[in-house]
Amino acid sequence: MPFDNQVVLITGATGSFGNEIVRQILAGYKPAKIIVFSRDELKQYEMSQRVSSPDVRYFLGDVRDKDRLYRAFQGVDIVIHAAAQKQVPAAEYNPFEAIQTNILGAKNIIDAAIDRNVKKVIALSSDKAANPINLYGATKLCADKLFIAGNAYASRDKTRFCVVRYGNVIGSRGSVVQLFKEKAKLGTIPITDERMTRFWITLPQAAEFVTDKLKIMKGGEIFIPKLPSMKITDLAKVIAPECKTHAIGIRPGEKLHEIMFSEDDAHSTVDVGNFYVIRPAWLKEKIKYFDHEKPVGDRFAYSSETNDNWLTADKMKDLLVKLKLL
Repeated sequence: MPFDNQVVLITGATGSFGNEIVRQILAGYKPAKIIVFSRDELKQYEMSQRVSSPDVRYFLGDVRDKDRLYRAFQGVDIVIHAAAQKQVPAAEYNPFEAIQTNILGAKNIIDAAIDRNVKKVIALSSDKAANPINLYGATKLCADKLFIAGNAYASRDKTRFCVVRYGNVIGSRGSVVQLFKEKAKLGTIPITDERMTRFWITLPQAAEFVTDKLKIMKGGEIFIPKLPSMKITDLAKVIAPECKTHAIGIRPGEKLHEIMFSEDDAHSTVDVGNFYVIRPAWLKEKIKYFDHEKPVGDRFAYSSETNDNWLTADKMKDLLVKLKLL
């Protein structure tokens, strides 16, 4: 069991993902301790009112502060790195701030984890890191590269690093679901482009994917779940069927369709059933890494537009009702 008798530290743990994975760890495992590491004291206080387990500790700090990370990582076995500045428009307008958190913060995590003998570090990425066109995606791609290289940087030390990359999280703070629900009150839903598609994953699914990959990671992998796509216009119809839609145009740094990995990564990517793995570059192709793995093919790209798995309006409605978002 990945968390039993382990000290687990989660950066950015007061966010949507952090709250969910803390809930899942407490419900399904027996950790020695969970450390909630974040910089917002109000969110930590609010979370402590909901999560009162004696196994949870709250640690104020910022991933930009290496000294604070060194203190926090003392005695830690597993780090789940979820802290990031992830709002695309904010990153475009405040580029240095995004770089400080998403790139230099990643470097600090790597250094502190190796020097404090953390066993495993799993970092959360984004579909926007594949062929990025905005600063947020570029910083996440850079962070991905840093974490993968961290395995070589650690050399013979025991610290291993991997990355998980997934799409839009349904119902997370600031998600388009929340935006559409707010705009529905005004009678019109703004759509950037009627052709737009996105990958979708729920918070419980995202947390479970991280847990599952902690069990099998060897170091250097980018794990990518197979997810359904959905047209943004179908989502608007599900949330507010009585409302009109209004096309406002794609915003700066926004893609028409998202991609998890491109043809450029296909040569090192394998299909492992319900997920893909971009294998570490230092592995020779003839070495089998996972049971039942098979190459995806040199021309394959995993795009929300060409995906063969789609969420219909009815399926999305059922999902939103189940998640109590509708």
